[in-house]
Amino acid sequence: MRREVILEEISDGRLYEANDMVKADCQDCRGCCDCCKGMGDSVVLDPYDVWRLGRGLHKSADELMAKELELSVVDGNILPHLAMTGEEESCVFLNKEGRCSVHEYRPGFCRLFPLGRYYQENGFSYILQIHECSNRNRTKVKVRKWIDTPDLKRYEKFVYDWHEFLLQVQEIFYKAEDKELEKNLNLYVLGRFYRTPYDENRDFYEQFYERLKEAEGLLALEA
Repeated sequence: MRREVILEEISDGRLYEANDMVKADCQDCRGCCDCCKGMGDSVVLDPYDVWRLGRGLHKSADELMAKELELSVVDGNILPHLAMTGEEESCVFLNKEGRCSVHEYRPGFCRLFPLGRYYQENGFSYILQIHECSNRNRTKVKVRKWIDTPDLKRYEKFVYDWHEFLLQVQEIFYKAEDKELEKNLNLYVLGRFYRTPYDENRDFYEQFYERLKEAEGLLALEA
């Protein structure tokens, strides 16, 4: 489902690209970890996030889903998100010092914060969310440096293509109104893109696009 967003209500009203400067740098947060608590099921993970966490923690997707990740429904799609634990509903990866224990391979959602993505035809721009971070002394930083992800062009293409694929799946759900089909498609997406291991000796993106081509062929049969 494509959401109608009024930029001025959620952001500073500007659209940013990877080489733009944006007031997002919290200077290492300096002990603040508010954005790592009470996030519910909002820190949704894409296949690259789970692959990156799995490599960093030396765990399979199934092992992550048994403890650190949970599943929730996002516009019909069943997708993994970071688990929140304890009375403060803290991120499962937040340590006793209030620091991220997986910072080097943290998910894309966390790398973006307090930025967000504004999807348009054939791509997306970045936005600076104005209601998300309580730190009012942020300084300017280049968007690509803040996101801190290698091979950013390929990553951005992957993010957009994954977003569009999930929209295609949702369209089938809405048109078919078939609960059994919805269940089977969700199981397929979870199994093919998350739970089926990626070859460590091959490029992640190459393998992802092989799976995406296969999945889009299946969707074409259901459309």
